[in-house]
Amino acid sequence: MLRPFHLAIPVDDLAKAAEFYGNILGCKQGRSDSHWIDWDFFGHQLVTHLTDAMPPLLLPNEVDNKSVPIPHFGIILSEPDWHGVANALKSHNIEFQIAPYIRFEGQAGEQGTFFVFDYAKNALEFKYFQDLNQVFTH
Repeated sequence: MLRPFHLAIPVDDLAKAAEFYGNILGCKQGRSDSHWIDWDFFGHQLVTHLTDAMPPLLLPNEVDNKSVPIPHFGIILSEPDWHGVANALKSHNIEFQIAPYIRFEGQAGEQGTFFVFDYAKNALEFKYFQDLNQVFTH
């Protein structure tokens, strides 16, 4: 059984974090305090922690001729759920850093992927694989 991961990320506004993760992505809110909110991020524990200053953005890394934000985190979804999240982001006018497309098409590790930034400029990647056995293929 795959165990859920725990990830804590900085945000500079908890209300905006609640809007993005709760209202736009549809993540269920868990425990919270005046300085943090727990989220059920597709079965994993994501915590948005309030900070006075966000860390500076780093230069991106080139992958498949696209500028991938570093650092980033994300989730591997089913194809229908991937399309659902992309549509939810579009309906809320969230700009894609990298628009939905098929990466490594026809190669090992072929995947649907897209990148967005949350309101605090944390980079997120959403992807799917037709064959989950391809996740670690090289």
